[in-house]
Amino acid sequence: MKKTYSIFGAGASGLYTAWRLLDHELENKEGAAKQLKAGDVLELYDWGDYNFTETYEHGKRPAGARVCTWHYENDANNSYLELGGMRYSAWNGLPAPKNQGHRLVSTVIKKLDLEQFSVPFNVSDNTLFYLRTKNMYLNDITSTNPAPYNVDHYGASDSPDTGFATIETLAVDPNAPPKTRREWCEFYQNGAINVELPESSVYQKGDLLKNIGYWNLMFDQLGSEGFAYTADGNGYTSNVINWNAAVAIQANDEFTPGSQYKTLTTGYSSMFNALFQAIVELAKEKGIILEYHPNTRLHSILQIDGVIHYTLANRDNPNKKTDSKTTDAAWMAMPPYALDLVAQATRYQDHKGLDVLNHERVQNYLSSAIQQPSYKVGMFFDSPWWLSTPYPAPIIGYEVTDVVLAQLAAEGFPDAYIKAIQNNPDQDTTNPIINNPFSSSDDLINAAQTCTGVRLTLKEESQLLNAATRNSIGPSITDTPIRQVVYFGNNALLQNPQKPIYGILASYDDEQFTSFWEELEYGNNDAEKVPFSENYQPLRGPKKATDVMIKMLRQQLAALHFGPQSDYEDVPVPLECKYMDWSLPPFNAGYHAYAAHYDVCDVQDKVRKPSQMIKDADADIFIVGEAFSNDQAWVEGAYCTAESVLNDFFGIKPLIDPIPYPFICPCGKTPQP
Repeated sequence: MKKTYSIFGAGASGLYTAWRLLDHELENKEGAAKQLKAGDVLELYDWGDYNFTETYEHGKRPAGARVCTWHYENDANNSYLELGGMRYSAWNGLPAPKNQGHRLVSTVIKKLDLEQFSVPFNVSDNTLFYLRTKNMYLNDITSTNPAPYNVDHYGASDSPDTGFATIETLAVDPNAPPKTRREWCEFYQNGAINVELPESSVYQKGDLLKNIGYWNLMFDQLGSEGFAYTADGNGYTSNVINWNAAVAIQANDEFTPGSQYKTLTTGYSSMFNALFQAIVELAKEKGIILEYHPNTRLHSILQIDGVIHYTLANRDNPNKKTDSKTTDAAWMAMPPYALDLVAQATRYQDHKGLDVLNHERVQNYLSSAIQQPSYKVGMFFDSPWWLSTPYPAPIIGYEVTDVVLAQLAAEGFPDAYIKAIQNNPDQDTTNPIINNPFSSSDDLINAAQTCTGVRLTLKEESQLLNAATRNSIGPSITDTPIRQVVYFGNNALLQNPQKPIYGILASYDDEQFTSFWEELEYGNNDAEKVPFSENYQPLRGPKKATDVMIKMLRQQLAALHFGPQSDYEDVPVPLECKYMDWSLPPFNAGYHAYAAHYDVCDVQDKVRKPSQMIKDADADIFIVGEAFSNDQAWVEGAYCTAESVLNDFFGIKPLIDPIPYPFICPCGKTPQP
């Protein structure tokens, strides 16, 4: 009998699910009956209309849902900016649990032959700050030159990230911290304050962190000024909201300078173009009927008499159903806001069958993901003006990669030195030079000389430095509404020496700061014409900024790079300026975070197949995506939830070994070899 599988959402988790349904090995014979075969139908729906391939009639919106690569003049050969998700944590391919990185994203990139386009995308270790009208660099903050905050115990004489470390030491033994995903998952469930605190503290030894709001804990322990310094200087307001303190500690431990990040020179959206193309080719090869339906959203979903019934709505009138169909299995690859729109269609009416989305326990767990709005504004210029200002962006950096070593070999760099740099006696640790960023030339030279055991000649030093120059992205951080500035520079695939184009994210902000820019999306004499709930700008793609938004951006960029007394005209007029407002529907968030008072391990396990939470119910209706993952805010989270569903409910063999790298928190389950 012919099967139909339906995926609603063509972002990261939806495309990954479709790809793996078509390209996998079976874990056991029992899963064979659930696999698609020739003549079966694979449906892929999406509210958007992405520029996937020339094979399909397509729109202009870059692929990737909350990933959105924008090229100058919309030419893929020109410089680009990422106005959504933009990077991944690189995995070195070694299996030991302590090896960090996004293993599924790294594996997908390798399998799709995209490694050739993968390049370092690291942060600076000497951040430029503009806080409370003071310009300063991280390395210049000392007891004699503190940040302008009245922090207890001379806290303003150190990095603002010290506040995160202070909170972490309340519950994490610095001599034996959690290092693996499995250990962190255990921490989410049982992590507690393990030091004695004064009676005046709201929180005491033994209090479980999962039941504490992170903002509450930070304010209690750091005080008003300590919290303000950490919040302002961190750059991400989303990192200091009142979310689950146990998860927050891990996230802020991971998301610090020194982590190894990469991106794609073809733009991060290109990974989803490649995934879609692979899906098309695999379906054709296997005789599976692929039906791609853009501009179509899931309107409602129920299981009636054991059959999944769903209705659809089109993009022109997304609140009215246009069609009714059935399917054998359904994946809702969509964020919480879009899920709730689906649930609303059946929430207020009597109907037959099982309504998994509106069951009380399911609704409770769906509420565990806090929606975090974010906003990105990109600008292109004809010069990197930010490098020749009183406070230039500290983006100079060096990194030795395999490509760098190949270039050195071609230039006659001693073969024995290259082998010494490549050599890594402990295969379970990261090489001290390869893929490690260096912020100064001296640090790189010293590391190379330690590896080779010889002093490099001036020529060899010059060769190494020239080949290894890999500027960082910054960012620079401010407490003004632009919050973070990220420097992409001239990253065009086809370099044009006569007309180089340089790009920056002029604002990367989130939470309450998004509303600052939303009021500037209109001119001073414009009136609102579309209700917020029907403003689908994220589906249409990057939108041209208004003159008033550009002027406001130039004001704040000038203060950051030229000082508080600067004029907005110190910053040149951009060649192009566009924005993505991720607070708008159907996403209503750039990313998500777990709320306090939830067992996030159980949430991850149960939300994937909501009928697990309903007595005597079993429906092949699944939820996948980053919102309820172990890697919120990352593409990795979307891939991991999708992989876990296919492994646990469809008998598909894991893409990589899940024992050292569980895709979702195992909830205390013992791993099976």
